[in-house]
Amino acid sequence: MAWINKIKTIVFVAAIAVVTSCSVSYKFNGASIDYSQTKTITIAEFPIRSSYVWGPMGPMFNNQLKDQFANHTRLEQVKRNGDLKIEGEIIRYEQRNKSVSAEGYSAMTELSMTVNVRFTNNKNHNEDFEQQFTATQSYETTQSLNAVQEELVTQMVKDLCDQIFNRTVANW
Repeated sequence: MAWINKIKTIVFVAAIAVVTSCSVSYKFNGASIDYSQTKTITIAEFPIRSSYVWGPMGPMFNNQLKDQFANHTRLEQVKRNGDLKIEGEIIRYEQRNKSVSAEGYSAMTELSMTVNVRFTNNKNHNEDFEQQFTATQSYETTQSLNAVQEELVTQMVKDLCDQIFNRTVANW
């Protein structure tokens, strides 16, 4: 009978541990925003200032950035005077040889995209910054850029938006 009481005690302690651990709140989206003070965000359209351009990348980036904040925060997006403000421009989109084959030809090409971001926190100007973010993707030179460009730009845009989100509201 003593072992039954020990099992009951262990089960009781385990149940208490499970119940109390469920009350701990983790934010898997990474946002750490004080919603009692910060309620709105203004995300300006990022124009393309790069000399090399792929037409759809501007709208892809702008839509993904707005979606990132809409899907992972409770901030209301407003056209102007937001508590938080994100603005900037796409300043670089380029490709370069990444590796050379034994025959002396390019084997891999790296595509990169860089955005300049200006962040203003109108509730705490100590968090304001201006920073460049870069994302890269590689592809085999046997493939044409036209064949892989949409997929690679989509991946780079997602990476850039994650970097910007983490830098602006995640406070890691």
